[in-house]
Amino acid sequence: MKKCCSLIFLFFLSSNVLIGQTYRKGEINIEMLVEDLFGMQRDDQDYEDLYENILQLFLNPINLNRTSPEELKSIFILSPSQINSFFEYQSDVGKLISLYELQSIPHFDLETIYKILPFVVLDASGKKQGPLLDRIANSKDAYFIMRQNRIWETRRGFTTPDTLNNGRLTSRYMGDPNNLYARFRIQHSKDFSLGFTLDKDPGEQFIWDPETRRYGFNFFSYHFTLYNQGKWKAITIGDYQMQTGQGLVFGAGFAVGKGGETITTIRRSTVGIRPYTAALEFGFFRGAAASYQAGPLQITLMASNAPRDGNLSLRLDTLEREEAFISSLQSSGLHRTPTEIGYRRQVKEQNAGANLHFQSRSKNLQIGSNSLFTRFSQPFERRPQVYNQFEFSGQENHIHSLYFAYNFQNYFFFGESAISKSGGKGNVFGMMSSLHPKLSLSLLWRSFDRDFHSFYGNAFSEGSRPINERGIYLGLNFKPNRKYNWSFYYDQFSFPWLKFRTYAPSQGYEWLSRITYSPSRKTLLFAQIREEFKARNISEYPVFQSPYLLDQGKKWNYVFNLDYGLNPNWSIKSRVMGSSFHFNNKVTRGFAISQDINADFQKWRFSGRLALFDTDDFDNRQFLYERNVLWLFSIPALNGQGLRYYLLSQYRVNPKLSFWARFSRTQFTDRDIIGTGLQQIQGNRITETVFQLRYQFNR
Repeated sequence: MKKCCSLIFLFFLSSNVLIGQTYRKGEINIEMLVEDLFGMQRDDQDYEDLYENILQLFLNPINLNRTSPEELKSIFILSPSQINSFFEYQSDVGKLISLYELQSIPHFDLETIYKILPFVVLDASGKKQGPLLDRIANSKDAYFIMRQNRIWETRRGFTTPDTLNNGRLTSRYMGDPNNLYARFRIQHSKDFSLGFTLDKDPGEQFIWDPETRRYGFNFFSYHFTLYNQGKWKAITIGDYQMQTGQGLVFGAGFAVGKGGETITTIRRSTVGIRPYTAALEFGFFRGAAASYQAGPLQITLMASNAPRDGNLSLRLDTLEREEAFISSLQSSGLHRTPTEIGYRRQVKEQNAGANLHFQSRSKNLQIGSNSLFTRFSQPFERRPQVYNQFEFSGQENHIHSLYFAYNFQNYFFFGESAISKSGGKGNVFGMMSSLHPKLSLSLLWRSFDRDFHSFYGNAFSEGSRPINERGIYLGLNFKPNRKYNWSFYYDQFSFPWLKFRTYAPSQGYEWLSRITYSPSRKTLLFAQIREEFKARNISEYPVFQSPYLLDQGKKWNYVFNLDYGLNPNWSIKSRVMGSSFHFNNKVTRGFAISQDINADFQKWRFSGRLALFDTDDFDNRQFLYERNVLWLFSIPALNGQGLRYYLLSQYRVNPKLSFWARFSRTQFTDRDIIGTGLQQIQGNRITETVFQLRYQFNR
């Protein structure tokens, strides 16, 4: 009775706050999520895969009445003290009967609640209603998406080929400039998921050609996954990913690194098997996997036999027979020219692996182990370079690891140690803590040997892969009240061996500081500064010098951002950002200014932006996140001088059918040719349109 009265009071107390907001329950403020998680965008970060994994979290919300600390950490929103408060509240009061009840949990403010609402649900029973086929046929989370986009200026690859002196024609793209994408999915959180994804990139042929294994769309991905079938926690066939431990062995999934969120993002969560639904043509398993719960122990076995794009070369063996070997793997997924088509599915990659995961009855302790065996259809031998002599070579690799996670009051400790077939080792150890309700701290140390080989690793690192790196990270977050927030991190790292474009051992550091002021839900103001200090080769030589001569490059980034809600329907966003790059006794600079306007009228939405940019060189390119059609990610790198603008509209015809249309253009004032090679455009502008429809079944 006491709990019911409290809930009635909370409902009336919060109704004036919750009702009248432009926020719609079940939707993600993706712009703020990107701002918090990514901080400063980078070229070596695969944002499409990250974005796809945000979708996975959104479509598989966490049941707050049947969750664990590990699962709550996986959404990178709640601090250690908030997670502890949540479970202490459940222990004292029992299961939640309303999401409004979150407001009565200590350390849960409205801002936090708004952030987690799209990722959580309440389901007291957890029982499945009806047979599986009926649940599939009647699922409300069933949809079909079809998308078309293209660049309207003619790239060189689509022009008539030239004739060379030997009479041969120059290479050109074999398909049309349209990008076609389709996705079908039926799923219900923690019950089942099935679907497929189709994709054709610009320049690829829409053709039925069994000889080159092309059947209409260039890429086809599919999956069928069942959850919680008795003691079987997950069973999947088709395309999937795995994320366990700290990502040294199985690291596919939603894992970010350094950004505006400086505490929660350093840790990886063990979420196990996940369906793969992206259009990227690498980084996933194809086969079957299953997880079985045996008391406190969960056992996961997986097997995969996936085709990969690769360049096969021939050589004579000791008996003067031709022998094929892999000289490089291709990860672009593009098959536009005869050469690219020749790379298609030339390599077979077989994987077999296992994960053992123990969780104590109190859910405070987790211990696990990972093993993954990989075999290629031919030996892998890279073109020898001075910096890559410790990279993987051969036909087989195996990697094994042990990991742990331990919660003690407001302290979360975690770590993983791994060793690959080469004997190279990888280690990650860290800690997160709420030192005070207003102050949080994170620490992480990592060490990856120069011959540590992990094909599916995605551990926290400065580089794009966990190899040849040492580092220590410190993160702080101070929130004195609901209006102000200060985030800071400092990361010191070194590379004991040579790297691409860095032909000597090197070291560096990076730090970021962000101050946020939000006096109300309709106003958000933040200022951010970042410094990165890292070495690389000097490529321009005034006189003869050693090609291994390095210089330390120092880059500064500045961002000033204002989001303001004019009224429940209209909002604006203003941003000023700039950078400077100091390298080889030379200083270059760049900046961008953007103005957004957004409108939301329930059935109809509109967004627009005008951005001006001016950069001295490629090192000062400016990254600006843009709104796009549903589940399409866009962070263009603005380089040179000019302006960019876009218009985006969405119309919801009825609960089942929605349409999107987008027009964007970049107009340069410092060039008459854009791009190089077959991507070259004669002119000073590039224009893109996107059209998308979504049909939701059973709505």
